[in-house]
Amino acid sequence: MIQMVSLGDICDIKIGRTPPRKQPQWFSESHGIKWVSIKDMGNTGKYISQTSEFLTADAIKKFNIPIIPAGTLLMSFKLTVGRLGFTEYDMCSNEAIAQLPIKGPDMVDKNYLYYYLKNFNFDSLSSTSSIATAVNSKTVKNISVNLPPLDRQKKIANILGSLDEKIELNRRMNETLEQLGQALFRHYFVDNPESKNWKKRPLGEFFPVKTGKKDANFGIKDGKFPFFTCAQTISRAPSYSFDGSAILVAGNGDFNIKYYTGKFEAYQRTYVLIPHNEELLGFLYFLMKKDLSLITGGSRGSVIKFITKGMIENYRVELPDDNNLAAFAPIFSELLALISHNNEQVYNLIALRDTLLPQLMSGKVGQIV
Repeated sequence: MIQMVSLGDICDIKIGRTPPRKQPQWFSESHGIKWVSIKDMGNTGKYISQTSEFLTADAIKKFNIPIIPAGTLLMSFKLTVGRLGFTEYDMCSNEAIAQLPIKGPDMVDKNYLYYYLKNFNFDSLSSTSSIATAVNSKTVKNISVNLPPLDRQKKIANILGSLDEKIELNRRMNETLEQLGQALFRHYFVDNPESKNWKKRPLGEFFPVKTGKKDANFGIKDGKFPFFTCAQTISRAPSYSFDGSAILVAGNGDFNIKYYTGKFEAYQRTYVLIPHNEELLGFLYFLMKKDLSLITGGSRGSVIKFITKGMIENYRVELPDDNNLAAFAPIFSELLALISHNNEQVYNLIALRDTLLPQLMSGKVGQIV
């Protein structure tokens, strides 16, 4: 039998807090208590482990900011509504995020609640054109939750959770491969004593710098092709403009770098770099990863909003000639192939999870659980 309850009935909902921004001594970029904001959610999978800012111990004490225990479900409800994640460590959050600790585990499985809210239509909470301004803490408490018996909740959560565990495993494997690639790149191209005899070569020598032509609204939920925007996540598009092995550089935002082989579409502020020599793709990917902050002028302490075509084309780095470069290239190509394989598995697992999610929640595949 399914019960209908409100989120406030099953969760002791709390809201985070922000110290005065005009007093920067309360914040840190490297130490203190991790402080979750909306930008730390949504791209990290099921768990929130890293934050872009920390709060100092003095800030926690002075402004009586509550510590969120590890394993607590968080949900954004302002600006961007419905981002979810469990805290991997004890943390704090700002006032745009609701903390959803379960009142009684004998009634609700917290992982089931996570997937229920992941499937929830947050647009239904607003009768206005802007859900970001319509949702408040009272609205959050009144969100309706369908609760099947606890054993069925756990079965649903276990099915979806097993997929998320595999997704997370692949992501962590790729983090390790990325670190290995950077270590090898440094060994061969930075710490190599032969590098003193090399010449500086511009990146524009290795690929044309192109940009996508589509705006952000071109993406659709069920698009057939990957759509690369400046976000960390990859959207979908109904058609494609590019076909090949490419490095994708976000031209604004956090300036992230991705890689893809096949047919895809790109946003108008995303740079598409398809090398003249495909065998150098892995090498160029790890080079761009290592030097992105230098390419954007970060080494000079400047702050920029956009990467320009010239910043990429004209960036120069000391490299060997083509023959010696070709000798190193296969190592990086193999690493990139492994990363690509893991990414493909992640995309497929996410698609399977997102297909199963509404069916499990609606009971359409109830015989499984």
